[in-house]
Amino acid sequence: MTESWSLQGRTALVCGASGGIGEATARLLAARGARVLAVARNQEKLQALIKALPGEGHRFFSVDLSDTDRLQNEIVPLVRNESVQILVNNSGGPKGGLLYKADINEFTEPLKAHLLASHLLVQAVLPAMQKASYGRIVNVISTSVKTPLPNLGVSNTVRAAMANWSKTLAMELAPFGITVNNVLPGYIETGRLQSLMQTSASATGQDVSIVKESWQQSVPMARIGKPLEMAETIAFLASPAASYITGINLPVDGGRTPSL
Repeated sequence: MTESWSLQGRTALVCGASGGIGEATARLLAARGARVLAVARNQEKLQALIKALPGEGHRFFSVDLSDTDRLQNEIVPLVRNESVQILVNNSGGPKGGLLYKADINEFTEPLKAHLLASHLLVQAVLPAMQKASYGRIVNVISTSVKTPLPNLGVSNTVRAAMANWSKTLAMELAPFGITVNNVLPGYIETGRLQSLMQTSASATGQDVSIVKESWQQSVPMARIGKPLEMAETIAFLASPAASYITGINLPVDGGRTPSL
């Protein structure tokens, strides 16, 4: 591995690390030399992950990111002492549905789990990043920040808030050598995608396999992406190689997003 890709000596806090994109990212960052702090709700899965990671010093914090009171009072003080240089903000998406039918309460937990939790974690890790003159903040959002997706009204709204929060931070933190970027997953083989496919199948009376085939054919590369492909993108943005990249929205979607 070239030095510009190495994460040796870095500490990475990875949210949503119990499965899907978060787990793949935790595994790859550890393989690249980083010490990983894994965050998710499922303690059993986190324990198994930590045991499987190469390297030493890995830890986990079991917390629901939408529980911002516990996050702020219990987890943030612990994170402040960990000298984190890489933060991967990643949380499960809100349920589907038409925006005009959404109850206002449907926005509360997603906003906490995404925007508010990410903000608290940035504030927790920022002093260590400034001290090291090295910081990488990578937010896993959605291609909906470029083109809103049908039947994901609440998600489209929350993701857009995250994108603008991130762009603002990118401008504010650039003088400290800290980059802030968003990766936008398209159809990636995760539990979230399976849930959305099942919802679509139930609504249309189709078999899930038919829905999957239809979605695959809407992608120019004609396939569903793998969590590792997302992880590779995140690992690049977290590395020294991406030192002059900040404030971007990078789709990882096989070419599906129609806008530039």
